[in-house]
Amino acid sequence: MDAGAHAIAYHLTQQGLPAPSPATIRRILTRRGLVAPPPHKRPRSSWKRFQADQPNQRWQADTTHWTLANADEVEVLNLLDDHARLALASTARRVFKAADVLTCVTTAIAAYGLPAAVLTDNGAVFAGGPRGGGRVALEVTLTALGVAVRHARPYHPQTCGKVERFHQTLKQWLARHPRAATTADLQGQLDTFRAYYNPQRPHRALDRRTPPRPTPPAPKPARSVPTPARPRHDIVDTTGVVTLRHDSRLHHIGLGRRHAGIRVLVLVLGLHVRASTTRPASSSAG
Repeated sequence: MDAGAHAIAYHLTQQGLPAPSPATIRRILTRRGLVAPPPHKRPRSSWKRFQADQPNQRWQADTTHWTLANADEVEVLNLLDDHARLALASTARRVFKAADVLTCVTTAIAAYGLPAAVLTDNGAVFAGGPRGGGRVALEVTLTALGVAVRHARPYHPQTCGKVERFHQTLKQWLARHPRAATTADLQGQLDTFRAYYNPQRPHRALDRRTPPRPTPPAPKPARSVPTPARPRHDIVDTTGVVTLRHDSRLHHIGLGRRHAGIRVLVLVLGLHVRASTTRPASSSAG
């Protein structure tokens, strides 16, 4: 069980048992060598804390890594409600692709309702801007649903600090259990952890309460939201090709060697691409 002194006192009280003070419990744990010394941290006065005011106001998403019993490394996508601290999803994959991330997020939306915003880092499965100015599947879909997509400042994990802290809590729990042999076994452990973390584990940030569960809104009739083509400026390489990223894969669009070195305006809508140059000639690929 993931429990410090306050959590142990809480669980004893919930079971109707006499509970010593958290300070007494902490002394006992320390004397028995069960408390690791805290890492050196910045003073609290230097913190700039922000938190959503209500459930579904903002979600945080991020991936982390875990090692299986055979030393294979897998990825875990965690999705957390910024206000409620509710673990919305914890999913294991060998490698996460943009489509996998989108599936996890849309599954959480079906279960918990539509968030006002989603906050991620600048990983390739979350953000297309740092790798050519385009958008990945998650950005396109959430924008079409009216969800604001936000990305942390590069090399600043504190912006997604709540889901980063969730990674740490999850890994501490996993480390106290046998290493999973397969990705499916790890998924079973993740499901068990969420079943404890959400309805049973008291959270310090919530005054030792468990996370409130948002109520999904009534389903609305499906509507088609047109997605505009995204423009980008590029230079045709020496082989007559421009390279685009779509769904975390690179696509090479041949425009002809006669256009090598020419600046082009490229309009991208899914896999439909149109490129125009400043010369009279133009090319398109779809």
